[in-house]
Amino acid sequence: QVQLVESGGGLVQPGGSLRLSCAASGSIFSITAMAWYRQAPGKQRELVADIPNDGSTNYADSVKGRFTISRDNAKNTLYLQMNRLLPEDTAVYYCNADIRSTLWSAYKRYWGQGTQVTVSS
Repeated sequence: QVQLVESGGGLVQPGGSLRLSCAASGSIFSITAMAWYRQAPGKQRELVADIPNDGSTNYADSVKGRFTISRDNAKNTLYLQMNRLLPEDTAVYYCNADIRSTLWSAYKRYWGQGTQVTVSS
């Protein structure tokens, strides 16, 4: 059994910062790609940023220069540092990770339950 648990969401004023965390736990042999997605009310879930196992990073154009994705492989934890937040960043943020539980099992994508980020004055 594998679980991803996000934390760090909340209410922040425009221009403020938040740091999201996503901790993976359970039966984990290895993790490859990890990513953050978000879903605003009435909109489809969209990719915010991802980070493959090689440490390279990719960002949606709307967050480039403001958000930074990182991971701590020793702790099986993913982070998203969000700076200069805008009202349009308001959404539920989800993390995912491609995980295999044993050397012989296939990778499976797991999702967290989501954490609410609200940017408002």
